[in-house]
Amino acid sequence: QTFSYRYPHPAVTTDVVVFTIRDGRLCTLLVKRANAPYQGSWALPGGFLDIDEDLDACAERELAEETGLTDVYLEQLFTFGRTDRDPRERVISVTYYALVPQHALSTPRAASDAAAVGWFAFEDLPELAFDHAEIIDMAHRRLVAKLDYSTIAFQFMPEAFTLSELQCVYESLLNQPLDKRNFRKRILSLDLIEETGCQRRTGKHRPAREYRVKHPDRVEIIK
Repeated sequence: QTFSYRYPHPAVTTDVVVFTIRDGRLCTLLVKRANAPYQGSWALPGGFLDIDEDLDACAERELAEETGLTDVYLEQLFTFGRTDRDPRERVISVTYYALVPQHALSTPRAASDAAAVGWFAFEDLPELAFDHAEIIDMAHRRLVAKLDYSTIAFQFMPEAFTLSELQCVYESLLNQPLDKRNFRKRILSLDLIEETGCQRRTGKHRPAREYRVKHPDRVEIIK
């Protein structure tokens, strides 16, 4: 038996915020819209949920179709449902975010209904379609909040790294400089890293000690 409801049904979409660090700057992946509304504007990868599709599958599919990126771990961020967020109809967006090291990412390519795709520095984003600026801002605030209680920043680090390199990652995520002495004191007090016994010379500076994560299997992906 087929049921018919007299109440109007809102459309559902998924939108995805992908963060990475490029040249010491936190960057977000955006696509240029090929179709109306907001044709020619930059936006987050995303699209409409198929009637027989799971939310997670929709987010993965839209990311792959519009940017070519696959095998990216996505975590659900928030549900945006303001009544005027889409000029076409009532649209509710379930949003996701990911934090991925640059070396683990393939080169994005525009496809589906995306006219172009590119990385943009978080502090220098173009004007965005819909409420996507608000979505990106919330994703960034979620990341910053996690820095205080999780190991999320360590997923950007190679097997061996210096404290200066780790500080650069934190500064990129926070979008602000940090005091070198206080940062090192705090990081070492967390007892998450240990010296490798090796040193690395960078430029004219004296050799810097190399560190590694004590328990790499416990480094948080994004949860």
